[in-house]
Parts: sequence; C-alpha cells; structure tokens
Amino acid sequence: KAMDAGLYNFAIAFQERIKISEDKMAYYEEMAEMYVGDDVSPDFYAWVFPKYDHVGVGTGTVVNRPAIKKYQKNTRERVGDKIAGGKIIKVEAHPIPEHYRPRRVQGRIALVGDAAGYVTKCSGEGIYFAAKSGRMAAEEIVKLMKGGSHLPTQAEIENTYIKKYDGLYAPTYTVLDILQKVFYTNNGAREAFVELCKSKYVQQVTFDSYLYKRVQGNNPLDDLKLLGETFGSLIKGYSIAKPDEEINNPVESLKRI
Repeated sequence: KAMDAGLYNFAIAFQERIKISEDKMAYYEEMAEMYVGDDVSPDFYAWVFPKYDHVGVGTGTVVNRPAIKKYQKNTRERVGDKIAGGKIIKVEAHPIPEHYRPRRVQGRIALVGDAAGYVTKCSGEGIYFAAKSGRMAAEEIVKLMKGGSHLPTQAEIENTYIKKYDGLYAPTYTVLDILQKVFYTNNGAREAFVELCKSKYVQQVTFDSYLYKRVQGNNPLDDLKLLGETFGSLIKGYSIAKPDEEINNPVESLKRI
C-alpha cells in the first residue's frame, strides 16, 4: 500500500497438519497425493504431502473462498482411512497471489516473492520463486549501487532485476496459467487431466519442469502426440464427468488484496 503497488486476485490455501500412526505414515514414505474434483476445489487441487512425522492435508480455491472449510472437510473424507484416527496438530491458511502485482517497482522500492505475486498457477509453488527473486533483486541492486556511490533509479531496477526475472520465468507462469484454466475449471477437464497424467511423457515433463522451474519438453513429435491425446482426453472427460456444482458469490469473487 505504501508504494501503491496495486491489487491482485488471490486464492485461499487451507491446510491441516495431521499426526497419524506410524503404520499409516509408512504409506506416505515415498508418496504424495493430489485430489481433483469440485467436491474438494472448483478451480484447484487438494493434497496430502508427507512431512517428517505427519502429513499436510489441504486444498485451495479462488472462485469460492467462503467455502474453503467445506472443501477441506471433503478432502479429509476423500483421503479416508489413510488418515483415520489422526490428530490435527496445526491449522494453517494463507492468501496466495494469482498474478503479478501491477507495479513491482516504485522509486527505489522493489517487491519480491509473494509481495510481487510470484506464485505459479497450476502447482501453487512460491517458496523457490520467493528465494530466487529476493536473490536476483539484491544482486542487481548491489551492482547498480557501484560500491555505494550510486542510488539506483526505478528505471534501472526495472531494466535489470525485473527484466531478467521475467526473461527467465514469464514463460513458466504463462504456460501454468493456461494449464490451470484448461484443466482445473470443470469436472470434464479434470477427468481429462487425470487421464493425461498416466502418460510417461507427461510425468517426465512435469517432473523436469518442477525440478528446473522452467518449462521442459521440446520434443516436437512427443509434443504433437500429446496434443492429440489432450483433445481425446478432453472429449472423453466431458462425456463421463458429473455436472459441476453451481457457485454464486459475485461479491466475494471480486475482492482483491
């Protein structure tokens, strides 16, 4: 607010840390789970992520934030016996930015991380990009200061830190935004998404992209094959999916922070 950075749309992420028995915890030793469906989120996914001695169970949504506790309850029910008898040891909730701030630099103030809106769609990852943007901003500003003899201008910060960051990661944000809009917005698309995840090529590209934080792939033949499979999965998904639950919260959906 102090720098008039502008507002962004946001998701609410809700997570419960649940302590489960050792035998149930063994199931998650090499396993993380992702759930999709409008019962757990109308526009994102729900998850079970193993921690050191417990699991994080959560979900998120942009379009129906007031119903987040209902989606969390449904997520616990979907996970079912795998967390039965578990004890909730911590409850966490946080707003997650959906896009860049309108202004990330104002004068000699530069935003990084969540403040700048550096969270990817589709995966919802922000920790890496917070650390990376902070490091990039600091390194570029230190260079611009020339040992303390120069105060960087807004234009200089934009032409160094912002330009370099966007050059590295803007394609990743764009692709993941498209994927979320295509596959997370209705039950038919979510059915297609689950079907596509059986593909070894999709699994490899997803793993590599997550590991290197840049869009991977670049195999024209496999990419063309994947395009055909995507259309086929969408047709099949829409044919078998149950109707989506109607959502009506026009006031809440317009809120920005």
